[in-house]
Amino acid sequence: MSKKLYVGNLSFQTTESDITAAFEQCGTVESVSIITDRDTGRSKGFGFVVMGEEAGADKAIAALNGSQLGGRTLTVNEAKPMVKRDFGGGGGSRHGGGGRRDRY
Repeated sequence: MSKKLYVGNLSFQTTESDITAAFEQCGTVESVSIITDRDTGRSKGFGFVVMGEEAGADKAIAALNGSQLGGRTLTVNEAKPMVKRDFGGGGGSRHGGGGRRDRY
């Protein structure tokens, strides 16, 4: 069964093929995606690697977490499911409290 890994602290120059080459030493790499800024297209400095088997993923975490790639120390761990952030905070209007002041 495949396993998704989080790869953090990537150099902005690191490419998906750089990551693939590093992770292939540990097992089959199914996919690599570097997360980029929607507006600028620039790397956000992290990405995800899907390893073909769990053993390869565990080996990659052990071998590559704390290792150097592109002059940066990588953070590699099991990807956690994305938590939907709730930016809400109570409904209501943005006009503040305060009563109405009528002029007579």
